[in-house]
Amino acid sequence: MQSHKFSSYLHFMKLTIINTGTFKLDGGAMFGVVPKKMWKSLVPPDENNLCTWAMRCLLLEFDNRKMLIDCGMGNKQDAKFFNHYEPDYLPSLLEDLNNKGFKAEEITDVFLTHLHFDHCGGAVNKLENDELVPAFPNATYWCNEKHWDWAIKPNAREKASFLKENFVPLQEHGKIKMIPTEEQFYKAFPGVEIFFAYGHTEAMMIPVIEVNGKKVAYMADLLPSYAHIPLPYVMGYDMRPLLTLAEKELFLKKACEENWILFYEHDAVNECGTLQMTEKGIRSDKLMTLAEALA
Repeated sequence: MQSHKFSSYLHFMKLTIINTGTFKLDGGAMFGVVPKKMWKSLVPPDENNLCTWAMRCLLLEFDNRKMLIDCGMGNKQDAKFFNHYEPDYLPSLLEDLNNKGFKAEEITDVFLTHLHFDHCGGAVNKLENDELVPAFPNATYWCNEKHWDWAIKPNAREKASFLKENFVPLQEHGKIKMIPTEEQFYKAFPGVEIFFAYGHTEAMMIPVIEVNGKKVAYMADLLPSYAHIPLPYVMGYDMRPLLTLAEKELFLKKACEENWILFYEHDAVNECGTLQMTEKGIRSDKLMTLAEALA
């Protein structure tokens, strides 16, 4: 698997949200050391302390390409597995693609921010004969070698998040290409710069997309929701929480200064938001839909 680099040039960019449903995770795990009293009004939990989260993907159209960023959790696992997360596939990934006028065969690229099951499960389909095949047969799938190696040989704490049936078949079918990780901000595609983050997991990729003279940052698990903007609001799932805190500080400062639009993959209510500097530090400013943000 070789790394790949694209040169930059003028381009037209169009963004379309692709929804893949919702799932639930423990509120305490999602907010780490922050007391429930402080976060429960931001993301209300149910009677089991579970909060509902989106799996909101993004389709980029540029230079005759259709690039899907992340692809939800898919439906390959058994009922026991899904019972932990209570997914609601309304709509499913392929259903919403079709609803928005796209077919799986038209997707040219799938960009995987990282290989946790709720971000890459939809990358591979299981056929009736149990064969595992790429869900987008004509697409190149993008990862990076640091994260790929981390996922192939996971640590015991993170092992449950890396389900090899979600990504190993991509390698077996020759569909994976790797993005270089030498620079923390790296221009990988026309109009797309990647920020590499190492706190949540090894070399997670945060794409920052230029569109209509604005920049949209697809926040993945660096900032799962608008409620995670304050620096101490770091997930219990993060492998290196103090590094996440430092990466958030660096990223949010740049995003605030340059007035980026943050796209929240997991926020069940808010698609996008902007930032403002306050006496308490950087905080959420305006919350909006993607269409409103790009208007």
